[in-house]
Amino acid sequence: MMLPLTPEIVALVLLPIFVVGASIGSFLNVCISRWPAELSVVKPRSRCPRCERPIAWHENIPVISWLLLRGKCRGCELPISMQYPAVELLVALGWVACFFYLDITLEALRMAVFGTILFGIAVTDAKHYLIPDGFTITGLVFVLGMAIANFFVGETTQFAAPWNALLGACVGAGAITIIGWLAEVAMKREAMGFGDTTLMAVVGAALGPERALLTIIGGAFVGAVFFLLFVAPIVWVRNRKSGKEFEFPDVPFGVFLAPAAMLALLWGDRLIVWYMQRAFPP
Repeated sequence: MMLPLTPEIVALVLLPIFVVGASIGSFLNVCISRWPAELSVVKPRSRCPRCERPIAWHENIPVISWLLLRGKCRGCELPISMQYPAVELLVALGWVACFFYLDITLEALRMAVFGTILFGIAVTDAKHYLIPDGFTITGLVFVLGMAIANFFVGETTQFAAPWNALLGACVGAGAITIIGWLAEVAMKREAMGFGDTTLMAVVGAALGPERALLTIIGGAFVGAVFFLLFVAPIVWVRNRKSGKEFEFPDVPFGVFLAPAAMLALLWGDRLIVWYMQRAFPP
């Protein structure tokens, strides 16, 4: 049930949730930057990569500090990536949307955290072509833990039940591993990293086996279309100018699996029912 959009709800509920979401988005930026380099996300304090000036607390306020600093380091004026306020703002809006549409419930919290983890994975994979274990291990523990908790709470949920979550994790990880092996045989090179396997274990645990497979199909379809329409032509033109033969570039599959998983969570069951009714009419 949606929250009523009154001034009191906005001021006392949605605004604090926005602040919490932005703060989590700020921490997510730390994870995106440090986990691929196998650095701690706890210490040392954030600092400028050029002048190594420590960032004061008032320079680290989500979104606001970036605007006040005009996107530059106060010490050396090194430009600060637009990624930082963008991630903070999008995570904050995502958290507000979850609690606005699902009320103050365990389901809203699960949806917000799961979406945040998927978003972090997508951004990290896009930047570094890597899905750190920090995201997937955290995600798997959270998803399975919340499945068990909800078993006792008994709240209506779009997430998989405990046993279905375990089966989904196995199916998701197993299916993507087989697909990666087949792609490797066809392309005669490594086609998929282990991070995609652990990501699909998390997705399968959250969604169950049927929607995990739907996530792979949806992610593969969108990824293939993106590759054929945008990536392949650019690579072909560059190779033609340099006289090189065409080679398949690396494609960060997590960028497509993450949003596909969120869509499968929200509308996967209806899509599966729609397909089954038309593929196997009574």
